Amino acid sequence: VARRLSLKKHPECHSMAGGKAIEHLAQAGNQELLTFRLPMQHYRNCDFSFSGLQNLVNNAIVQKEKEEGIQEGEILSCVKDVAAAVQHAVAVHIIQRTYRAILFCIKNSLLPSKNATLVVSGGVASNQYIRKGLQNLADANDFALLCPPPRLCTDNGVMIAWNGIERLRAGLGVLHSTDGIRYEPR
Repeated sequence: VARRLSLKKHPECHSMAGGKAIEHLAQAGNQELLTFRLPMQHYRNCDFSFSGLQNLVNNAIVQKEKEEGIQEGEILSCVKDVAAAVQHAVAVHIIQRTYRAILFCIKNSLLPSKNATLVVSGGVASNQYIRKGLQNLADANDFALLCPPPRLCTDNGVMIAWNGIERLRAGLGVLHSTDGIRYEPR
């Protein structure tokens, strides 16, 4: 969404990563000016999906560009409202699906009866709006919420690489020869 909104061109966000830029702009936006249908509402499971939401957001951006008479790549006057609405929709989706997972775990006795803990990590855990929503969810269900400090909530690619280093050190699942492996970079 940040890329589609061209936030690298926004004077307040030019040096920020996309998620950080969305969070920054959302603070001054009105999330109620745009409403996005939440993904997967008819699925009764704990899965997350953001592709449908991404399509809805893209269509809304195209519509706003037409209304404002601007080209793709230019900054919308309502960019802060779009950021706020997107951030809210993402947060609600994450909170709803996490709540389903909590209920599933409780129903199936998969959690300790006391001191249950919800751990949130990765880039999404650095978003204070989402983190606050998850804190409210944890509090309402008598869970502790553990999140690393935002400076340690980096992209999952770093965590995957770290896992690879640990597996290499342990000699687990290590491919010693790349002969016969075909790959296509994207």
